[in-house]
Amino acid sequence: MDLLYKSTRNENETVTASQAILKGLADNGGLFVPSFIPKLEVSVEELSKMTYREVAYNVMKQYLTDFTEEELKNCINNAYDSKFDTEEIAPMVKAEGEYYLELFHGATIAFKDMALSILPHLMTTAAKKNNVKNDIVILTATSGDTGKAALAGFADVKGTKIVVFYPKGGVSPIQEKQMITQKGDNTFVVGIKGNFDQAQSGVKAIFGNKVLAEEMDNAGYQFSSANSINIGRLVPQIVYYVYAYAKLYANGEISQDEKINVVVPTGNFGNILAAYYAKNMGLPIDKLICASNDNKVLYDFFTTGTYDKNRQFVLTMSPSMDILISSNLERLIYRIAGENAAKNKDLMEKLVSEGKYDITEEMKQGLKDFYGNFGTEDETAEIIKNIYKETGYIIDTHTAVAAVVYDKYKKETKDTTKSVIASTASPFKFTRSVMTSIDEKYNDMEDFELVDELSRIGNVKVPRAIEEIRNAEPRHNTICEVDEMEKVVKDFLGIK
Repeated sequence: MDLLYKSTRNENETVTASQAILKGLADNGGLFVPSFIPKLEVSVEELSKMTYREVAYNVMKQYLTDFTEEELKNCINNAYDSKFDTEEIAPMVKAEGEYYLELFHGATIAFKDMALSILPHLMTTAAKKNNVKNDIVILTATSGDTGKAALAGFADVKGTKIVVFYPKGGVSPIQEKQMITQKGDNTFVVGIKGNFDQAQSGVKAIFGNKVLAEEMDNAGYQFSSANSINIGRLVPQIVYYVYAYAKLYANGEISQDEKINVVVPTGNFGNILAAYYAKNMGLPIDKLICASNDNKVLYDFFTTGTYDKNRQFVLTMSPSMDILISSNLERLIYRIAGENAAKNKDLMEKLVSEGKYDITEEMKQGLKDFYGNFGTEDETAEIIKNIYKETGYIIDTHTAVAAVVYDKYKKETKDTTKSVIASTASPFKFTRSVMTSIDEKYNDMEDFELVDELSRIGNVKVPRAIEEIRNAEPRHNTICEVDEMEKVVKDFLGIK
């Protein structure tokens, strides 16, 4: 049975999977969601004997039903190859009794690689399927990781261009250097004088500009997105939760059908939403533990039922989570509103006009699978230090937020269910914050001295992604005001 996609703001707008991937955002500003969540067709026993690529095919074929077996396998094989520095693609490390699912072994050492390695292949395949003649312009806002992973994925891909906006001063030095040194004639990186939410809102405004869309079409271009609003990002993320469960079973860590908890450091809500979809496919997940940093908009939402972005924006040592508008939450809101597009649209419009919305008591019942909490900067630094001292294992700042929240969850609930913590980035990506958390004596070291010291004390090889930028020269130096974003895009594309 073909699985179609509908908009969260108009259930009458339905498209195929390939069309949803190409469009990125629905015409009315809504997000595409599957018309139903399919059930896993293969048993955990069968999955436990599969490679990552095989699990990916068995999960993704149920969502991308207009892709042929050959097309989908070709996308998967091109994505999950030697770009990853481990054969397993997403290995699991046990430390202090918890299971850390390492999602950072791809080309840019962050979990975004898990989806952005395959998105360019899905998109170019989708373009051929739909006889698209225009070049596709990927337009993306990043809080640090999506940008580089998207750039790496789309660099020099024929028939595409990519424009990435990031908050100048709002990402780590390593994250910024990764982006501004990106090669590829079709790549363009812009720092904005603002925060991530402003970058994301600016990108959404460009997507919604019908006059610009016409100008683009006349010039032979059309926009699409590499942000997690694109279902071509979301579907591949479901895979690694299925894979993680199958590996725990294969290694004898859990018995058949034993439930696990999943802990996810959360900003834009895509990563934990993928776990929610996996649970709804029948994967034995109990609690979805949503970890926030000091920008605790999601913690407050899960606690009160009120989503309120009217607060101070805090720059933290976990910058990929410095977000006040969690775009993917809309997909969950739509679901707990009984898939009522009008109700969802009303709430999203309130978020724009008033900066907040309240869900009903009935909708709150749909959140029972979730637990939310947050980790402060001091708590995050402390847990990095403690885990290193006790186990020798070094985690990054985002994974540390998840570890803090998981500790709070265990103390609060006394729940002893085995849990998988999504380890979303390599510690090498946030070297200064990680190393000074371990010991303040590292404060005086240069960035790449810290890289080498982290490698030494953690007994881990410096990733290829870091070595590549060690002496790389910046290629992208454009900085703009928020209200100049559209002009900058048009200039890059040569549209007058």
